[in-house]
Amino acid sequence: DLNRIIMGGVFMLKKYQVSLGVLMMLLFIPKNAFAMHIMEGFLPPKWCITWGALCIPFIVVGYFSIKEKIRIDPKIKMLIAMVGAFAFVLSALKIPSVTGSCSHPTGVGLGAILFGPTVMSVLGLIVLIFQALLLAHGGLTTLGANTFSMAVVGPIVSYGVYKLLKKLHVSTSISIFSAAMLGDLMTYVTTSFQLAVAFPDKIGGFVASLLKFMSIFAVTQLPLAISEGILTVIVFNLLSKYNKEELKELNVLSEED
Repeated sequence: DLNRIIMGGVFMLKKYQVSLGVLMMLLFIPKNAFAMHIMEGFLPPKWCITWGALCIPFIVVGYFSIKEKIRIDPKIKMLIAMVGAFAFVLSALKIPSVTGSCSHPTGVGLGAILFGPTVMSVLGLIVLIFQALLLAHGGLTTLGANTFSMAVVGPIVSYGVYKLLKKLHVSTSISIFSAAMLGDLMTYVTTSFQLAVAFPDKIGGFVASLLKFMSIFAVTQLPLAISEGILTVIVFNLLSKYNKEELKELNVLSEED
């Protein structure tokens, strides 16, 4: 009987190992260009250069913003690293969508709320470089386009929505949820725009192409955006509990919170 129990345990362990291996393969297998990260070599060179050039001011401002925040409070480095890791993990989770495409959360809303949008531009760039080199997710030639959609537009929208809702005295949880969700959705809208500009439909032109790319993403991106909003609220609540003083110093929480 003991041997049966041991053999059964070994069998179940192997079964879970195989399942985990299959899951990892599904998560990290390279997808085609119709993903939230545009794949290597897909965009024409002129668009690669254009989107890259548009990112430069945000990266420069973000770099000096990070330096200043660390100068004022060196302990903040751990929190900056945490929001970068949060974005890396979430944006690496590729969920299969229709027509062989994939979608994924972005994870940039949390950092934008805590540190402002330009800080997330720098962290998002670092995340995308590592994903392109280590996970074949995105690419170096399309780094500018992917950075602009996920690390520039997404954080700006999240930050703007959060600040607007707080001025309107909306609850913190709803403000964070809305900011993270809309930042995610605007990332996918921007990626659709980038693809539509580069590859307009032969008959319907830019608009038809934009609608096609947006419809490809929408099936999975809408529930993912909602899920990201909920997860961001949970993580923020944990930070509020264990890092309350740091959040007050960042003017994210007031003395009354």
